[in-house]
Amino acid sequence: LDKEMTQMQTDEAEAQREYEAFMEDSKAKRAADAKLMAEKEGRKAELETQLQRTSAEHKSTMKSAMNKAEELRDFHLECDWLLANHGARKDARAGEVDSLRNAKAILSGADFSLVQSGSRAARLRGSVLA
Repeated sequence: LDKEMTQMQTDEAEAQREYEAFMEDSKAKRAADAKLMAEKEGRKAELETQLQRTSAEHKSTMKSAMNKAEELRDFHLECDWLLANHGARKDARAGEVDSLRNAKAILSGADFSLVQSGSRAARLRGSVLA
């Protein structure tokens, strides 16, 4: 019985040492896990900040690109209009120059009351004289 009691006490002492070693290992693991968790939370916060900054930059860049595209579209439309109406504007300018020359001549003393130019008469009739 004494031998059995000694064996049980020895086994119990060994089990207690193993338990205490296990508790120390668990405590160290919890501390390491807590440290790792804190590091990961810090990294997550940094990445979220970077994501917000990058998102704001992306939004700004996209807005700028849209403005540039709209400006380019407007220039393109204006250029198309200028090309389409070049002939009409050229004829209008030529008519204005002709009118200014006639006005200058009249102010200089010339009398055009009985004279009609061929191009003006053709424009008035709506046809071109050959």
